[in-house]
Amino acid sequence: MPINATLPYDPANVFARILRDEIPSRRVYEDEWAVAFHDIAPAAPTHVLVIPRGAYVSWDDFSARASEAEIAGFVRAVGAVARGLGLVEPGYRLLANTGPNGGQEVPHLHVHLFGGAPLGPMLAR
Repeated sequence: MPINATLPYDPANVFARILRDEIPSRRVYEDEWAVAFHDIAPAAPTHVLVIPRGAYVSWDDFSARASEAEIAGFVRAVGAVARGLGLVEPGYRLLANTGPNGGQEVPHLHVHLFGGAPLGPMLAR
């Protein structure tokens, strides 16, 4: 169910719980800025979520409140994950949903990284 990305951060959200190791995940990457793990309902042969370690509801929240180091570290982590999964040469897609119209379902910033096959048009028509 889509969420309102303007609400305060909820530390009980599923990704916060994954960061605290309260819920298991199949991690493929982690550093001081981000954690990446396989999506439990993949929409492509490779479907990984990359989340910042900080408490940010959405891309809007992150871009407004994160430090320059957090922003740079997160963006570099996304690139490292794509390279580590061998997705750069064949190509991949990044997606960050924000708010109800964007289809955001978890109130913690996350980037979907899709690859492993041709992905088709950007939006369903």
